[in-house]
Amino acid sequence: MKKIILALLAITIISFSGFSQETDGDQEKSNIQTYTPSKLLKKGQWDIKFFNSLYTQTEQTDSGSNSQKIARQNFFTNTTEIYTGISDNARVNIGLVFQIRSNNYGGQGALSVFDFDNNKVDSRSGFTTIAPSIRVQPFANVPNFSFTSSVYFAIFGDEPNAAYLDKKSTFWETKFFFDKTFGGGDWQIFTEADFGFNFGEKSSEADAATENVGERFANNSLFLPLSAFLSYFPSNKSTLFVNAQQAFLIDLGNDFSQRYTQLGFGGKYQITQALNLEASFGKIVTGNNFQGLGQTFSLGLRALF
Repeated sequence: MKKIILALLAITIISFSGFSQETDGDQEKSNIQTYTPSKLLKKGQWDIKFFNSLYTQTEQTDSGSNSQKIARQNFFTNTTEIYTGISDNARVNIGLVFQIRSNNYGGQGALSVFDFDNNKVDSRSGFTTIAPSIRVQPFANVPNFSFTSSVYFAIFGDEPNAAYLDKKSTFWETKFFFDKTFGGGDWQIFTEADFGFNFGEKSSEADAATENVGERFANNSLFLPLSAFLSYFPSNKSTLFVNAQQAFLIDLGNDFSQRYTQLGFGGKYQITQALNLEASFGKIVTGNNFQGLGQTFSLGLRALF
């Protein structure tokens, strides 16, 4: 599994490095400034994002909001997004998203997830989801507002009594994006509202002999994260940002709900005209009902051409 991720990363870099060298300097405004999440691609353009996130925790809440210590748990997610523009007016994009995960439990070191062990007792790894996706800019006179709708299908096998890998759900997620640039172009506020519906069998109705009950905890629920990012552009090739997120898992029939608050910061840098690098850190500062209170370290590579 590690070799697959490294190969995907190498292909992304090699494929676009030649293009990048040819197009550097063609425009003053960088892709970081132009192609915010609200901005869609023109017909024939491509956007490939290779995003890696490591979440590690040694604390979680009890059934309320009180913190308690636990043995370290680690969750690595690689998300690859591929989109292309299909409309002449740059208002419709289609794409595909897929994810690879590696988790382990029982006090192992945070970086041990990169071993991609899969003993099913205290570690799981593998391809977990694939999602067809569409991006739409609904209003021609509001170019900085758009939404993305994706349907995630769980493609990993059921392992009864095994360690948790991912939600065994069909997950329909729609994200709404809006951004506003101000301060002479040096500042930008970006907001995002997500509505994610988890469909599937209730955990209480799962057959423990043949199904992983724990991977059905979120079925029949609404996941509602609300996020805001404030960005500053020190130059046309770089940006620094701070962000906040309030998220709710709302019970729609599975008798389970959660909530958390996360704060973070990060930055982006345009390596070439086609390649952008992003790094960020996030900390969950409050939670409720067995919510982890850990940290997220993320590194992403984005290619636009």
